[in-house]
Amino acid sequence: MALKTTDLTSNIGTLVETDTATLVSGAVSAEICALIQQRGVLVLRGCPMDDAQQLQFTRTLGPVLDEKSGEVYKVTYDPRESPDLWFYTPGNFFWHIDRTDSLVPPFLTMLNAKRLPDIGGDTEFANTYAAYEALPDSDKALIDRLKVVHKVEASFRFVPDLSDQQRAAFRAHEPKVHPLVWRHRDGRKSLITSTSGIEIVGMRQAESEALLQRMMDWATQPQFVYVHKWQLGDVVMWDNTGTMHKAQPYAKDSGRLLHRTTVIGDEPFDAGRELVA
Repeated sequence: MALKTTDLTSNIGTLVETDTATLVSGAVSAEICALIQQRGVLVLRGCPMDDAQQLQFTRTLGPVLDEKSGEVYKVTYDPRESPDLWFYTPGNFFWHIDRTDSLVPPFLTMLNAKRLPDIGGDTEFANTYAAYEALPDSDKALIDRLKVVHKVEASFRFVPDLSDQQRAAFRAHEPKVHPLVWRHRDGRKSLITSTSGIEIVGMRQAESEALLQRMMDWATQPQFVYVHKWQLGDVVMWDNTGTMHKAQPYAKDSGRLLHRTTVIGDEPFDAGRELVA
């Protein structure tokens, strides 16, 4: 079954026209998985889903991640909606790849808009495949074998007024070391740029910080970015192995609520490293 699609920018983001019944049936799931790896972000508009339907659709794409709050993670500032995870929400305002605190990150993440603020709260996505491919050859050679230390607490270093509970939760995650260049099994390469990346192994601090910031600035240039302006009921999904994202600011008391489901990944950040060892 061929999907009707419209590309939203040249490098990232595609609108997919279908219906809820088709999605939850799994009839187009193989096409969805192939397309999301090509385009990074897929937008499903006019396909309202309750939690059961969202989970059913997500399962047709792969095994679902069960987090502390269950298979449906409520992205919100409201502790009544997400008592175990609401305090991670401030990290969403900075460019990141999900779960750099793990060796094998999620493959695909899906957000379903349930409540939206009057002002702000749109989501930006950056294609780290396209960003790598467009790098000058000199930069590709420079970063080819570099490794970066990632810390969860580093993702929140620009957030003011963190509580002791938040700081303790962030520090409980052990640091991980990932390559700056992700060599994927299919031969493609992408940048592993994320606010959690705090230092380059073996490099002086000032030089390390400058290079990491330069790579982040490069990867988030307008030509690599799609900005999604949310409408209620929108379902947006992205390939977490080649896409960064962040939320635009919104008021904490706005009630913004997105229901997230996540497909477990099977490709380590260090996949393909043996090819250049």
